[in-house]
Amino acid sequence: MNTLLKSVAKRASVLVLAMAASLAAMLPGTALADGERFVLISHAPDSDSWWNTIKNAIGTAGEQLNVEVEYRNPTTGDLADMARIIEQAVASNPDGIITTIADYEVLKGPLEKAKKKGIPVVTINSGTHQQSEDVGAILHVGQPEYDAGYGAGKRAKKDGVKSFVCVNHYITNPASVERCQGFADALGVELGSQMIDVGQDPTGIEKKVSAYLRANPDTDAVLTLGPTSAHPTIRALDKSRQLGKIYFGTFDLSGEIAQGIKDGNIQWGIDQQPFLQGYVPVMVLALYNRYGISPSNNINSGPGFVTKENVELVEKLAGEYR
Repeated sequence: MNTLLKSVAKRASVLVLAMAASLAAMLPGTALADGERFVLISHAPDSDSWWNTIKNAIGTAGEQLNVEVEYRNPTTGDLADMARIIEQAVASNPDGIITTIADYEVLKGPLEKAKKKGIPVVTINSGTHQQSEDVGAILHVGQPEYDAGYGAGKRAKKDGVKSFVCVNHYITNPASVERCQGFADALGVELGSQMIDVGQDPTGIEKKVSAYLRANPDTDAVLTLGPTSAHPTIRALDKSRQLGKIYFGTFDLSGEIAQGIKDGNIQWGIDQQPFLQGYVPVMVLALYNRYGISPSNNINSGPGFVTKENVELVEKLAGEYR
């Protein structure tokens, strides 16, 4: 597999360089620039392992495109801290900024400063296409969260699910609520107390999931929003002997989630292809800085469903490329 990945990476590098050379040939007098500095700011706390794939992506893109990419984030996931980090990044005058829009109202001010300074921005992951446009970004690379939740709910409804608990480990991020809301709407139920605020602590998450299911024994399904909530939920269900018996779907992938799908304990994982969310913005900003060109539309990186039928294609890549 490592040989395959190296081969794919080599072909991708050759393709990108060939594209750049071709573009340079079409623009007489324009030399291939390099050494640009981009800053990626996420909303994720240090404990969120899902972002490791994006970190890997920007590292790969930086190496292949000969640019420097810095990753910055609020240690605890505090969005006020994220806003300050964006302001600090803007003040450092990078050649481009990549950021999530975890909360438009909190972050639009700092991003307006980037716009005024003429710093190109690409938004990723959280936020809508309209919000990305409103802050002056070149484009958005990510997954429409409500649509992803709705698609998951349609799948669950087809499988007979009528009630659920949404394990929300980041309830201050509107995108997480959109996932739960979309799922509820597809099932045709009101979203209320079945969305539980579990926080970031793994032990606390496990206890809250267990408590909810004890108090609501007729719950048909569990929906988690990523590895941070999925991993403790797996342990909670295992201890209560419900693992593999209760319908279980999750957003995002990890090695543990992939194994759960393979074992039949998790019905599906929603793959928003985080590698694309890291790699593509770096490529877009490099081309924008060098040639003033960019894609004309936003890029939806997801959703896609990983199930027992196709999990073997991605399980060895989970947490690194998937």
